[in-house]
Amino acid sequence: MTDAQHVLPTVSPTQFQNAFGTIADNIETVVRGKRNVVEQTLLCLLSGGHLLVEDVPGVGKTTLAKALAGSIATEVGRIQFTPDLLPADVTGVSIWNRTTSTFEFRKGPIFSRLLVADEINRASPKTQSALLEAMAESQVTIDGETHALPEPFMVIATQNPIEQEGTYPLPESQLDRFLMRISVGYPSRDDEMAILQTHEADGVVADIKPVASVDDIMMLRAFVSQVAISPELRSYLIDIAGATRAHSAISLGMSPRATLSLQRASRAYAAAAGRDFVKADDVKVMAPVVVNHRLALRPDALLSGRSATAALSEVLASVPVP
Repeated sequence: MTDAQHVLPTVSPTQFQNAFGTIADNIETVVRGKRNVVEQTLLCLLSGGHLLVEDVPGVGKTTLAKALAGSIATEVGRIQFTPDLLPADVTGVSIWNRTTSTFEFRKGPIFSRLLVADEINRASPKTQSALLEAMAESQVTIDGETHALPEPFMVIATQNPIEQEGTYPLPESQLDRFLMRISVGYPSRDDEMAILQTHEADGVVADIKPVASVDDIMMLRAFVSQVAISPELRSYLIDIAGATRAHSAISLGMSPRATLSLQRASRAYAAAAGRDFVKADDVKVMAPVVVNHRLALRPDALLSGRSATAALSEVLASVPVP
């Protein structure tokens, strides 16, 4: 869009860091007091992944997604997932045109660069599965015809806690397609006071101004893919994945997709820190938000009160750092 400021004519580690900070600062004018959450969301976008935000209603999950879209001058699609939502309500449907005697494809809301899937776990598994192809391959197949999705394409799905009434647990195959899972959490007292003041005046999402363009985001993504990672660190990633698969409390460890996701997220984190190479600390920082939701614990571990977070911490502590 013409009103967006292009934050990087060329890309270097310092320019990436500055651009990242500019976009994060802009989002934070709306999403108050959640710098870590804002940065994780932006890292997910620049890694080329999808984000699952799990938290109670009303803490700003949808506002976060809309503020991101407003900051990068792109459109945002939104789907409110409900038990009666059908797959065609997500992807679109072919409609018979009497005038031309042909079927015309009417695109669904998934044909947006940024898609907000609100309360995704309130829809049936059949409807949830309508997102699988789009999230994995950036395309949708309807009636045997494949339709490409715009780039960049990102799904930000919000999820209510599974123990709430009327929710369906997401299957492992779908959880594995989310690069990260984060939680927003309640604001502090001071931040909530600021929300009460600004969201009735000049701090609403509708007033946010773009500070980057879609082209900028694609350039930033290209830089992330070029961030160097040594063979030793790749071995470290594989060792972490192997340790999750062998852990006594874990029944389902990291998949190869999870290992790739951790590598991508670590590269983005390194770039945001102004570096063009990955360090082991980058992997450790990103591991909880990338890996935790992909792990399934054994029944006896669940009964004893173990958590995926604790199991992953044990894995990271046990794997030697190169």
